[in-house]
Amino acid sequence: MMRRRMAVTLGALAAAASLVIAVPGSAYAAEGVLIVNGQEHKDPSGCYPIDWFPSSVTNHTDAIAEVHSGPGCTGQVEWLVYPGETYHTETAQSVFIL
Repeated sequence: MMRRRMAVTLGALAAAASLVIAVPGSAYAAEGVLIVNGQEHKDPSGCYPIDWFPSSVTNHTDAIAEVHSGPGCTGQVEWLVYPGETYHTETAQSVFIL
């Protein structure tokens, strides 16, 4: 009985491990285009600087873009730009999108 439980447990662990290996890595990019001050970023992922003011962030992706008050996506989130929206700012310094 003990061997059977151990075999079932090991089988379940092996199945779980094979699923982990089969699933692609956690790298993910939004699909679409993020436009920061007229510069297009296709299938963006990560942090983008806002280089001049006044600035605009237009989100034509399937993800929410976070507009941050500090450089390098630090500081407070000033605004959330949902898909299909444009945000104008005179203070933000970076945009993060996953």
